[in-house]
Amino acid sequence: MSVSSKSSGITSNRWFKPVVVTAGALVVALILVLLAQWLRTLQPVQQFLTDYPGHSAIPEGTPTGFPAWLGWQHFLNMFFIVLIIRSGWQVRTTTRPPAYWTRNNKGLIKTKNAPSKISLDLWFHLTLDALWVLNGIIFIVLLFATGQWLRIVPTNWDVFPNAVSAGLQYASLNWPVENGWNNYNSLQLLTYFITVFIAAPLAIITGIRMSGAWPKKAAINKFYPIELARKIHFPVMIYFVAFVIVHVTLVLATGALNNLNHMYASNNDYSWWGFGIFAASIVFTAAAWFLARPLFLRPIASLMGKVSR
Repeated sequence: MSVSSKSSGITSNRWFKPVVVTAGALVVALILVLLAQWLRTLQPVQQFLTDYPGHSAIPEGTPTGFPAWLGWQHFLNMFFIVLIIRSGWQVRTTTRPPAYWTRNNKGLIKTKNAPSKISLDLWFHLTLDALWVLNGIIFIVLLFATGQWLRIVPTNWDVFPNAVSAGLQYASLNWPVENGWNNYNSLQLLTYFITVFIAAPLAIITGIRMSGAWPKKAAINKFYPIELARKIHFPVMIYFVAFVIVHVTLVLATGALNNLNHMYASNNDYSWWGFGIFAASIVFTAAAWFLARPLFLRPIASLMGKVSR
């Protein structure tokens, strides 16, 4: 067999699995849509959708709309999450790091033992993590200080059947009525609750356990080994990837201008302001993605420690 034939065979095999997986996902999605549409023709299901339209009543005192600080938090969270996913994937898949970083032990953080050398990719990932956690702390404080927590924390048991109702409506492509300015549907509410109060803390707790800052001889290590943290951390990253894809898709598919104005322009109209700010944020994030390479990271990392090959 010639070299060109072997090369052609390798290329074909490389594309075969993604094509099969994509085709399989499309077939499954089509089956789910048809099944959901059939279920909606059944009288008991129609009654269920009438009893539970997809959203719960909001508690008294719940604020209306989105303040400007929430728009800024939304952008920063998106910015950090995208780069954290990128850098985390590099840490997981890079076998020969382009550079290494060692913390300066004479700065604000001092330890008895000499600092460990880590890859530049891991330094970037941990730095982004720290900024994301700081942004998250500010977010949580403002969330509870302004009452916005009432919009994403379940306060009534009927949120669960309403979430099933909303899910069925999405699956049938006859989507629930959107009124995010006043009240999220129950599936959105539960998803945001899981993201903010479960997935994010899991990412932080497991990330800290995997970092060099975690004490190697801590008593808790016996019950919380690093292998367990790794097994949790990666699926959490996959969850965030899936959340971002579905979230952006639904934002654009269920009234893009209005939704983007909610989160980026803090208003409830159909102007192009929110879209313009969103587009600028995408350009800014894409530029950061491009610049996040050793040529540009080394000078920044050297301000906090020693960069070596």
